[in-house]
Amino acid sequence: MTDLLHLAQQVTELILESRHVVAFTGAGVSTESGIPDFRGPGGVWAKYDPEEFTITHFLESPQSRGRMWRMLSEEFFREAVPNPAHVALAELERLGKLECVITQNVDNLHQMAGSAPEKVFELHGNMLCGICLSCEQRFPMERVQEWLAEGKEDPPCPGCAGILKPAGVFFGEPLPVRELEAATHHSRESDLFLVIGSTLTVYPAAYMPAYALDTGARLIIINLSPTALDGRATLHLPYKAGDALSPIAAGVRNGLGVRST
Repeated sequence: MTDLLHLAQQVTELILESRHVVAFTGAGVSTESGIPDFRGPGGVWAKYDPEEFTITHFLESPQSRGRMWRMLSEEFFREAVPNPAHVALAELERLGKLECVITQNVDNLHQMAGSAPEKVFELHGNMLCGICLSCEQRFPMERVQEWLAEGKEDPPCPGCAGILKPAGVFFGEPLPVRELEAATHHSRESDLFLVIGSTLTVYPAAYMPAYALDTGARLIIINLSPTALDGRATLHLPYKAGDALSPIAAGVRNGLGVRST
């Protein structure tokens, strides 16, 4: 605990002296809310064949679409709530010390914790929303769940009967252009870049901290396991995201002289 508090204080000082702080979050943040990892031991892809969930399979096969909706029902349609890591990042934003969150996660928990939606760039989309591929109408997953409960294994768009798809990015799909451009811009503008709960193995999302380093930013990595960029990090905190971020947010609040609410 002493080591954690010492490292947290060092990160706090770096945040307080920085002008453009960016947070990059991965599955290690979501797992603390009970959402399964995709790639880790016992993760989603240990139970399902990822080859079944390419955009090509999804578009061509009603059976593949049915399997995707069943997987979401089993793995993601559950009562997940923000954890201390999400709350701490939202507080850093409110304190004016976090420019944005770039996330690989698809669960909407940053927004639920209070991060401004326009400052959360979801590189892999959002699985808690369905989108019609024909008319582009969006539907909350609560409505999609109702259709699934009615026995519609591959529910069509109720407006135009087009194919309904989760708004997450599938294998074989490009990343959303707006989010990718904004994330790249903020990464290159940052002077302090926080990697939180990511092993930095999924590209092109994992290019973001490299962009930050290339333009002179300092890198902080908060992750239980090693990453390819540990050797270039100013600090590496091998702790859970919530355990590390809570004292960091408290330190920033105290450093700014802001009372806890």
